Amino acid sequence: MARILYGVHGTGHGHAMRGLTLARKLTQHEFLFVANDDALKVLEPEFPVYRLPNLGTVFTNYKVDFLATIGRAIPLLVQSERYLEQLAALIRDFSPDVCMTDLEYFVPRAAARAGLPCLTLDHQHIITCCRHKLPCNLLWDTLVQGLTPRFLFRPTEANLLISFYAPPLLPRYHARIAPPLLRDTVLALTPKDDGHVLVYQSNSTHAALIDFLRTATRRTCYVFGYGKTSGHLDNVYFMPKSEEGFLRLLASCAYVVQGGSHTLMSEALYLGKPILSLPLGAMVEQRYNALYLERLGYGISADMRSLTSDLLARFEENLPRYQAAIKQGNFLGNALIYDLVDRFARTGKLELGETQAI
Repeated sequence: MARILYGVHGTGHGHAMRGLTLARKLTQHEFLFVANDDALKVLEPEFPVYRLPNLGTVFTNYKVDFLATIGRAIPLLVQSERYLEQLAALIRDFSPDVCMTDLEYFVPRAAARAGLPCLTLDHQHIITCCRHKLPCNLLWDTLVQGLTPRFLFRPTEANLLISFYAPPLLPRYHARIAPPLLRDTVLALTPKDDGHVLVYQSNSTHAALIDFLRTATRRTCYVFGYGKTSGHLDNVYFMPKSEEGFLRLLASCAYVVQGGSHTLMSEALYLGKPILSLPLGAMVEQRYNALYLERLGYGISADMRSLTSDLLARFEENLPRYQAAIKQGNFLGNALIYDLVDRFARTGKLELGETQAI
């Protein structure tokens, strides 16, 4: 048995769900999480969590609020020494054998000071640790926003990248790519096609999307993540927050309309669902996900500000082609990831090997 100190990014639920899925499976090891914000609701019911602030992204009106994000970051960075001292005391008390980080700022730095091996396990470093062929409209944003995963959340000495796509790895990083890590509730689903559309926008749905769905398709559209949680406008039904209800509709939909979240993309693709992705323009990682989604033939990417009815008509016409491409993909990396993390916990080393993702 090994003791694992695991730092988790707190914004949203995807990072915390990865950690929870791992800790539930690897019961031979003892986990202590370091997290805050949204992650607490996911982790605290089942595992001990040491609450510590972390750098996070603030959204306003479907956009990244850079001023608010910077305003949140500055006090944390100014007080970083205090937080690192807290983690040093935690490390002395808990005596971890290894550390892990899913886009958490302080744990890898505390691990380095304590001489502990630290494994990065996330999707964001697919940007940092890989070589990409990018369109011109992504080059500048990658240069600017890529500074965050390159320096603030810099790669560690071992990096396990979870992704449904696998660009070539840069040799200067000790890194490996594995297919997505899926939660048990998704693995238990039986996919079917009842003809409806599942719509999800985690950072509040842009008003234009509702009008687009009303005019561009006759299919019933179930919308999660919107300000309204009941009622409907024509074929658009607003749904209350419910994991069970969401997964039921995901398993039985014809396709998914979503932002650029890698977690939902992976779950939808595992279930064979084509995707219309509407990534947040200010989030480079989402735009990478949408770019590779389209390149691999799993769906298409579009700009929320320029949606037209003919776009969705073309997308629906090509559903069989997207479904055929998805069948060729590999969207389940659980067994491989469990094995690699277990070995890291026991040895402090990430074993490199042939990349298993597509």
